[in-house]
Amino acid sequence: MAAPVTTTAARAVLEHLGRVVRHLAASGVDQFVVIGSGVPSGLPPGSQLHDVAREAYGCAARVVYVESDPMVLAAARATIEPVTDLVRVVEGDVREIDELLDDHVVQTFLDWERPMAVLLVSSHSLDDDEYAHYVVKRLRQEVPDGSYLSLIHTTFDGVPAELVPAIRDLLAMTLPGHAIRTRAEVEALLDGLDLVEPGLVWVPEWRPDGRGAACADQPTTSGNYGAVARLP
Repeated sequence: MAAPVTTTAARAVLEHLGRVVRHLAASGVDQFVVIGSGVPSGLPPGSQLHDVAREAYGCAARVVYVESDPMVLAAARATIEPVTDLVRVVEGDVREIDELLDDHVVQTFLDWERPMAVLLVSSHSLDDDEYAHYVVKRLRQEVPDGSYLSLIHTTFDGVPAELVPAIRDLLAMTLPGHAIRTRAEVEALLDGLDLVEPGLVWVPEWRPDGRGAACADQPTTSGNYGAVARLP
């Protein structure tokens, strides 16, 4: 069974995010905005994305987590912000991108004169195609030249056709509003962007580095595409 929402698939997504942050930090990026699911619970100390960024770049890397879940916000503010001055956790929603970009902490904690990386982890919550394209457009407009956009998106591509109705019903009950897009639809969101090699691929296939092996043998079971684009 190749379901998009499984423990293994979730681990594949987290491993992908770690590789993205590690690659961009090693390339000189020292500012990260992580929108949605960027502060997952249950990770051991030292393995959060801000830890990965500092390991690859150095202690000066700054990270802003943007979350809409009250419980995630409370936990992150209680466990992360008190122990480091280089991480902020702000309340925001990708479905309100203009308000998010205008947030005082987002605007003042980061240096908007230098490149940054925006990790759009919650693109699946953008179930309106027109607004999804608007979000990408706004990010392209606002972030400094030389920045990067990382996008992850859930898909039913690779799921046996006979299983799709049951999985769709399960998602409708457990994650209402969770958008599912085909590869072509995800490509459309990235249209005109300069993708970092290897382009749009299953998340386990994006620059594997041997640190994680979730879904490595069957990338389609990750249920998610991933890509990183360099913004002009």
